[in-house]
Amino acid sequence: MSFDELNLIEPILSALREEGYVTPTPIQQQAIPQVLEGHDLLGIAQTGTGKTAAFTVPILQILHQTAQVERHAPGRIRCLVLTPTRELAIQIGESFQAYGRHLPKLRSTVIFGGVGQHPQVQILKRGVEVLIATPGRLLDLMNQGFIDLRNIEVFVLDEADRMLDMGFIHDIKRILPKLPKQRQTLFFSATMPGQIQDLADTILRPNPVKVAVTPVSSTADTVTQAVYMVEKNDKADLLEHVLQDKNIRRVLVFTRTKHGADKVVRTLEKAGIEAEAIHGNKSQNHRQRALSNFKAGATRVLVATDIAARGIDVDELTHVINYEIPNEPESYVHRIGRTGRAGANGTALSFCDDEERAYFQDIQKLIRRQIPVVQNHPYTSSAVAPVPLSGGPAIKRPKGPAGRPARPGRGQQPAGSGRPEGQRSQGGQGGSGRSERPSGNSGREGQRGGHAAAGRPAGSSHPEGGSAGGAGRGGQRRFRGGGNR
Repeated sequence: MSFDELNLIEPILSALREEGYVTPTPIQQQAIPQVLEGHDLLGIAQTGTGKTAAFTVPILQILHQTAQVERHAPGRIRCLVLTPTRELAIQIGESFQAYGRHLPKLRSTVIFGGVGQHPQVQILKRGVEVLIATPGRLLDLMNQGFIDLRNIEVFVLDEADRMLDMGFIHDIKRILPKLPKQRQTLFFSATMPGQIQDLADTILRPNPVKVAVTPVSSTADTVTQAVYMVEKNDKADLLEHVLQDKNIRRVLVFTRTKHGADKVVRTLEKAGIEAEAIHGNKSQNHRQRALSNFKAGATRVLVATDIAARGIDVDELTHVINYEIPNEPESYVHRIGRTGRAGANGTALSFCDDEERAYFQDIQKLIRRQIPVVQNHPYTSSAVAPVPLSGGPAIKRPKGPAGRPARPGRGQQPAGSGRPEGQRSQGGQGGSGRSERPSGNSGREGQRGGHAAAGRPAGSSHPEGGSAGGAGRGGQRRFRGGGNR
């Protein structure tokens, strides 16, 4: 199937051809016709499946066509896309501009916290039809009277499971009553836990169309996986040892906490290895610069937390290293999915200490695969036993900051306690939990990020973060999504 068979209008097809895309991904094949017909959609899709284009492309066509037959005051917000992180918001904004470059009357902008609001407010005052937003800044500007959602025709809730992880569910519930009841709603999540299913049931019309692709338990066959059993105190030395391999040209290293990411960067810099970190405590300007340096090859190692990395798509990413094993097995699948894309080969390495063996067991059960252990390395230890896929003695689960997130009502942890980045304390808006919550007007260094995807007629050279580079041969590149973000 090609995009020409999806009943898309010529201005959008022309933009897709200019981007070099011919073949839609499975979620695009399934979702685009349903969205064009006006159905509510429940999409279960992880990063890298093409879901961003699965909703941006048909939304652009819907807004363009309804404007031809109905009288709309210019500048009214007709589409709202709600997403959990700044990086995803910017990327979605770039997608709207790229695919709608020949629809100049459809203007879009991106708003998020952590930077001064003045440039965003000025663009909103000039008027936009598509608004991509993170929850905190959206509520702030709504409360100040700068945003009116009464004319919304299409509402998109993206990365709903990550919204839950970051504690945004209550914000979403405050936003929903401000939307008109007569609207089309598109709901996307990589996983579907009970609370997310309940949320979907409340905001979607009865009997929505369901689209599910690339189950979260699957890992790409193009990714070679291996695990190092290592004592916790030896992980830094092991990382330096692994990075001595010059074939590891571009590597994304995952840690569980922001503090851990910074610590890894300091260790690598002392060893003379170029590295930068991205996480919620970094300014938007720093995060964008670090990502740009990594994409350009100026930085060999990018160290990230799960939340900050959601939406990162980098061509020719050869390796992913789990410096710390995630305490949610689905996160492992998302992490290693950053490499081995578009038919390319990739390698995923994990450093597992004794406290993390229970998490690694969860991962192997989820993906139904025994991940081979690397035996030949200088930091192997008999104190850290391999993890069997099944059988063997019971593995004790750790407690404390390295363990699973605290249950609601346990109180606020002190700053720097090592809580995973997405966990909000019950005591308030801890800085580690709301990375996109604005910090007043002090964040001027991040304002460039606010303009980058804002207020221009739809048009940009970076579709979905450029993730499809090199995908396909002979002019037929497979259209990869960025969501994932």
